[in-house]
Amino acid sequence: MPKRGPPRRVPKLRGETRSARASAGKAARRRVPRSSHASWLPPKDRPDPVEILQEGATSRRRELLPIRYGRMSLSPFAFLRGSAAVMAHDLAGTPSTGFRVQLCGDAHVSNFGVFATPERDRVFDVNDFDETLPGPWEWDVKRLATSVVLVGRQNGLGRLPSRRLARASVRSYRSAMAQFASMRYLDIWYSHIDLSAMPPTVDRAGREEVGGDVRKARGRTGLYAFPKIAERVGRGYRIRDHPPLITHFRRSADDERSREFFDRYRTSLPSDRRMLLDRYHVEDVARKVVGVGSVGTDCSVMLLMADSDLLDPLILQLKEATTSALAPYAGPSRFSDPAERVVVGQRAIQEASDVILGRSASGGRSYYVRQLRDMKFSTDPGGLSAKELGGRAELCGAALGRAHARTGDPARIAGYLGDGEIFDEAVAEFADAYADQVVRDHRTLLQAIRQKRVPARVDV
Repeated sequence: MPKRGPPRRVPKLRGETRSARASAGKAARRRVPRSSHASWLPPKDRPDPVEILQEGATSRRRELLPIRYGRMSLSPFAFLRGSAAVMAHDLAGTPSTGFRVQLCGDAHVSNFGVFATPERDRVFDVNDFDETLPGPWEWDVKRLATSVVLVGRQNGLGRLPSRRLARASVRSYRSAMAQFASMRYLDIWYSHIDLSAMPPTVDRAGREEVGGDVRKARGRTGLYAFPKIAERVGRGYRIRDHPPLITHFRRSADDERSREFFDRYRTSLPSDRRMLLDRYHVEDVARKVVGVGSVGTDCSVMLLMADSDLLDPLILQLKEATTSALAPYAGPSRFSDPAERVVVGQRAIQEASDVILGRSASGGRSYYVRQLRDMKFSTDPGGLSAKELGGRAELCGAALGRAHARTGDPARIAGYLGDGEIFDEAVAEFADAYADQVVRDHRTLLQAIRQKRVPARVDV
């Protein structure tokens, strides 16, 4: 396992011209040739991936681990979604320029989607930050490309077409980075992927597919989710139980803990957002199982209500934040509170974060808090055609480039990437080879389940 070094932050850009930094990026090709990113050969002493998963699960709730492993067992792509720690271990041994950005940390195609800005515009961006941490920019790019290959194969597209789609995602990243390298920093910060004027590389099928996401996102609000998640009880409302996925806490401790948690969360918000939150009161709270990689961490939903004569719910999602899976290899976070790491990372990466994104703590655990749904929508990539997946892969590449340009040095990265397709092809080759590794790791998990080394329950 690579040794953990001192924490290194993303670079400060003062003191050098952009042309000098672009030249430094180009010079980095001598020590890290772009073609070197193509290789993936597992080392002979590579740990058992199931052991890595079990080691990372020691702080998770044991009763939920069978659901976690069951969901990961469904496909190689599902395994990838739940095994950020395994890929982080492997990426730590791959070539790197040393240029650092604020990583998403889990950049696969299902962690991008459509959501609403505070102005209610619909944009396309990264939408998961549980593992965010400063680190080598190449790690996010390689994880995204690998996910494209796995989804393409899962959808029956074959090796070569899937590899071409991965290459397209990297090409889109490189094109976006070249554009950002020539922009003023404020313009980079204000830029966004306008879904009414998508990049020209996105073809008609991709535009139509994302357009469908936009229409669905408009209805994905707390008010839309309310009748699905809550029911009337007397004069109030209660979250519906759906064990083991949604279950209530013991009522004896529930009310006091909820009030304390809510007060801590409130103090983490800016004063203007507190005024908004003060219009609501806590109605109910329940534990909720979410996602694949998050299963086993402590996640809940909190139902708030406002005026009694108007249906005005606010549904919050409370997600436990733990140490990033990347920390043993990229270095520890500079934040002692894991939730602060997630909140700060999300605000740095994402164009416009939830207006009431905040954090709190309870029972020795750290949580970040956001709206359960706020016009967020991400298509299940398992049903996409080759053209639709290609369009989504290109959008993901562009969104990832924008995130890295906000938090890293776009001039150095663009200088390294250059105008040709050497890096694109190299990462596509890596993604194809690493997808084979994920398939093997997925088989290892299935064998561990059959041998009862790990418990598994398929709930979907």
